[in-house]
Amino acid sequence: MSSVSYHISNLLEKMTSTDKDFRFMATNDLMMELQKDSIKLDEDSEKKVVKMLLKLLEDKNGEVQNLAVKCLGPLVGKVKEYQVETIVDTLCTNMLSDKEQLRDISSIGLKTVISELPPASTGSTMTANVCKKITAQLTGAIGKQEDVSVQLEALDILSDMLSRLGGTLYSFHSSILNCLLPQLTSPRLAVRKRAIIALGHLVLTCSGNIFSELTEHLLAELKRNESTSTTRTYIQCIAGISRQAGHRIGEHLEKIIPLIVQYCNVEDDELREYCFQAFESFVRRCPKEIDPHIPNVMGLCLKYITFDPNYNYDNEEEEEEMMETENGEDEEQESDDEYSDDDDISWKVRRSAAKCLEAIVSTRHDLLQDFYKTLSPVLISRFKEREENVKADVFSAYVSLLKQTLPIQSWLHASDVTGKDDVPLTMLQNQVPSIVKALHKQLKEKSIKSRQGCFSLLTELANVLPGCLADHIPALVPGIVFSLADKSSSSNMRIDTLSFLHVLLCNHQPEVFHPHIKTLLPPVVTCIGDPFYKITSEALLVTQQLVKVIRPLDKSCTFDAKPYVKDLFSGTLKRLKAADIDQEVKERAISCMGQIICNLGDHLSTDLQPTLKIFLERLKNEITRLTTVKALTLIASSPLKIDLRPILGEGFPILASFLRKNQRALKLSTLTALDILVRNYSDSLKPAMIESVLTELPALISENDMHVSQVAIVFLTTLAKVCPSSISKISGSILAEIFQLVHSPLLQGGALNAIIDFFQALVLTKTATMGYSELMKHLNAPIYSSGSAGASVTLHKQAYHSVAKCVAALSSACPKEAPGVVNQFIQDVKNPKSSSAVKVLAFLSLAEMGRTMNLSAQKELKTVILEAFTSPSEEVKSAASFALGNVSVGNLKEYLPFMLKEIGSQPKRQYLLLHSLKEVISSSPADGLKPYVEDIWALLFKHCECTEEGTRNVVAECLGKLTLVNPSELLPRLKKQLSSGSPHARSTVVTAIKFTIADQPQPIDALLKGCIGDFLKTLQDSDLNVRRVALAMFNSAAHNKPSLIRDLLNAVLPSLYNETKVRRELIREVEMGPFKHTVDDGLDVRKAAFECMYTLLESCLDRLDIYEYLNHVEDGLKDHYDIRMLTFIMLARLSTLCPNAVLQRLERLIEPLRATCSTKVKAGSVKQEFEKQDELKRSAMRAVAALLTIPEVEKSPVMAEFSSQIRSNPEMASLFESIQKDSASLSTTESMDMS
Repeated sequence: MSSVSYHISNLLEKMTSTDKDFRFMATNDLMMELQKDSIKLDEDSEKKVVKMLLKLLEDKNGEVQNLAVKCLGPLVGKVKEYQVETIVDTLCTNMLSDKEQLRDISSIGLKTVISELPPASTGSTMTANVCKKITAQLTGAIGKQEDVSVQLEALDILSDMLSRLGGTLYSFHSSILNCLLPQLTSPRLAVRKRAIIALGHLVLTCSGNIFSELTEHLLAELKRNESTSTTRTYIQCIAGISRQAGHRIGEHLEKIIPLIVQYCNVEDDELREYCFQAFESFVRRCPKEIDPHIPNVMGLCLKYITFDPNYNYDNEEEEEEMMETENGEDEEQESDDEYSDDDDISWKVRRSAAKCLEAIVSTRHDLLQDFYKTLSPVLISRFKEREENVKADVFSAYVSLLKQTLPIQSWLHASDVTGKDDVPLTMLQNQVPSIVKALHKQLKEKSIKSRQGCFSLLTELANVLPGCLADHIPALVPGIVFSLADKSSSSNMRIDTLSFLHVLLCNHQPEVFHPHIKTLLPPVVTCIGDPFYKITSEALLVTQQLVKVIRPLDKSCTFDAKPYVKDLFSGTLKRLKAADIDQEVKERAISCMGQIICNLGDHLSTDLQPTLKIFLERLKNEITRLTTVKALTLIASSPLKIDLRPILGEGFPILASFLRKNQRALKLSTLTALDILVRNYSDSLKPAMIESVLTELPALISENDMHVSQVAIVFLTTLAKVCPSSISKISGSILAEIFQLVHSPLLQGGALNAIIDFFQALVLTKTATMGYSELMKHLNAPIYSSGSAGASVTLHKQAYHSVAKCVAALSSACPKEAPGVVNQFIQDVKNPKSSSAVKVLAFLSLAEMGRTMNLSAQKELKTVILEAFTSPSEEVKSAASFALGNVSVGNLKEYLPFMLKEIGSQPKRQYLLLHSLKEVISSSPADGLKPYVEDIWALLFKHCECTEEGTRNVVAECLGKLTLVNPSELLPRLKKQLSSGSPHARSTVVTAIKFTIADQPQPIDALLKGCIGDFLKTLQDSDLNVRRVALAMFNSAAHNKPSLIRDLLNAVLPSLYNETKVRRELIREVEMGPFKHTVDDGLDVRKAAFECMYTLLESCLDRLDIYEYLNHVEDGLKDHYDIRMLTFIMLARLSTLCPNAVLQRLERLIEPLRATCSTKVKAGSVKQEFEKQDELKRSAMRAVAALLTIPEVEKSPVMAEFSSQIRSNPEMASLFESIQKDSASLSTTESMDMS
């Protein structure tokens, strides 16, 4: 006998002891044993343990019973299947026993067993068999309904099982349904309630037929309307089903809604409440199907949100009259038998109506204007609601409305201010007085809940319409002070009040608060001293804002801040000194004191120095150093010229040491601080201090972190301008790093501009070790030293552009040197021995210099450039074309006519010359170009029908950018060309429009908006290529300026969707030797169409009918490789943007994903084919991973089956895991960057 079974039999023996303590301890020890992973029971022990535990369930002692039940959980996984069945059988039989205690303990036992069963996806048959056993017994128990408590327990366990393992019970679904439906008419409400919960779990996994059977039954019963009580239950049941599986009930809504509307008018408050709950769940779960019924539902909500038959709102006259007319008739009837307020449940109706309105508001952004017309006034009139819970929901519905009105703050819309979105804001602005009128009295009410509601609503209002409360400050201040000073206020109440005050101060002009500072300041300062850290920290945030209000530094202000400085300062100082307080309070105290010194430092006199000493201490502490650096930056940039000398000597080296630390945010903040200090306190800085910083800089300048490099170089530039003497100390290593950066392929944008500024500043200091020629030598070294072709290959194309820009910047800083350099470059180009790298650099540098200087003195320049057009090297040709364009910008009069003449007479060089023309049009100021517009336009139109697509594209770009010079005249000309017979000309015109659309606001926008519809008609053009470029133009508009096309979508979408279809007539067979190869000419157009669809998701989601959209995504999932890749990405995006719609379509979306994930590549295929399939599978898996993040998706039977297939197939499982790891690592790096 093995030691385990010996030990166990020992325990079993003790369990039969008469002493309950022995039994208890032995059961406890058994529990410990069972929880060990290593334990293995032989058959005999299994039998004995199961038998013993089941016996102990009937033990006289309750504690022993409880322990025995707990043992069942771990036991399930350790014993064979038939033993689990024995356990379940016994428990089910006990459930029907007469002893109540035994019944209770058995039902707990069953729940424990169910929760421990392995999920069906692991492939064990045990779960299915055990569940079937339990279900058969439970449905029997529910049907017998002799004892209600048995029924309740059985229903509870059934719900549990359906929610965890619904799919496994497939074969039982119809018997479960037949057993549950009669329970909806049970005399006991609790039974009905639990039956509804069980049905909710059932509809998630049941088949379509069973779902239809259930809805048919519910509809039939609703129509019969036997008694109000059962009707209530049926409506509750429909609401429950819709909440659980709203995507399935959509198709039955047409029949359901009229019935529920009819029951809203029955005089029964509870029934009405359930009706509104049902509406709310429909609005949230079936947005498309409920659409036609929204006006009706909203009307009912607005009617019943004011439904308060037993209360007369005396004090408000105008509302009094309105009430009279509505409830006049009711009140006469009720006067005979008045009933007490306790019986009044009309508040439930009002509450459910408010919740339903909130659902409508938050899902229907497109109806905003209607909401402000009809809904907003009604909600405002209900702010006086007497029932607290209802009032909270009215507030929350209004907050939802405000959130919907908030202008979208994204880069897409920032540049896109259109008139249409302002209408709701203007309507809201007009309603602000009535909102404040309804709320300001409530701010002094006893009830904390309603005060919190008022503040959260006002906070949202101030965020949505900054400045809208300016005229109402006098009405609000007493309420704010009351909530801060009121002894009975809870801490949350104070925190809410403070955060409202903070938003108010941030969003309004300082002047409006000045009359009230006297009353506002004392309670806020008292809150800084509050013992609860959250209040303190919120109060410090408000104080910091108050300081800016009392004395704004950006404008002159007559308000005298002096009387308040002492209170503000001493309150904050107390918190700044304390070391034993919460981290957040420490940080906010530092920031707040920084603001006080920055704005009021001249009033602090003797207190200033000791406070700065505290800052020095905080700078040395690792936890507070970052916040302190930011505060010091603020103080150093103050126009009050605060005297920082006492702390600079010690502080500067500390700051220098921060540049070595690993924390990126600290490095960046420190560089900013040093920059300000050097600018404003250069005379107090000793050379040794500056040197301590300079030694740290070389390590910061590298291509690994461009942003840190940029900030470091900006600091060096400041140093060169302010302390030229210290620049001579710049070590070679710093410059070496900067040159390394110039030659890096990653350099561009901000960092490049910083380097250019630095070089210019460096040359101008005159003290530097490196003069103009030295710098030039270092810049050009890698390119010139390359000899014939050695090292030059290593430099990236981007580096040539960077070097050229630096050369031009240096030359503009030292104009005397420029002519010599230009000559040198021309000689380089003429010299036949020069490598192509040297020529490219020379041309790019001439281009950068020519853009800002007039190079007409160089007579040879034109001929040199034109000769280069015949160079064998492509790089040299394009550099020469770039040079011609930019040199012309510096001298239009001489070069532009020459260029136009060349384009006309030199067909071979045309392409390069057109590129030069494009540079001229892009870089010249509009006024300079105006005289030449007509000539250029005529020339371009000669070439717009060119057969060569590359040339046409350049012509189109020139046309588009030229149109921006004089849009009102040129845009109509483009439009005229649309009717031209040649498809080439049409495609050129449409592409030209693409180049007029930019993501910044431009004068052409209004004109474009008027006529873009005509250009989009080319989406229906007979020529394939024209349709493709039209889609590219549409995509550009949707991406850069959605406002241009938002209102045209209804007309455009059908043509767009039409292009997503596969056209058989465009697929042709090409014979390549012995092989036949199919070519699909329509692929590019389809791809362009799907790209447009993806862009619309980001910019115009609220204008799309998402179900129609999904139909086309679904087709794309079965299309060509490129398109499948795109639609997988779209599907992942849709899962986050509109999960409900995706849920409704899951069944149809999963199939193509499954097909992709399980395809096998033919054994003899080429390597590319394997890679392609692999990439497709990865992309499909990403879409699956995204689908799995949708809440409630795992309840769908199709998804559950697919995810179990993924788990059971090793190849798919490993792919899925790697995708999840990728996404996890992505999200962590994103969160790290935020610091």
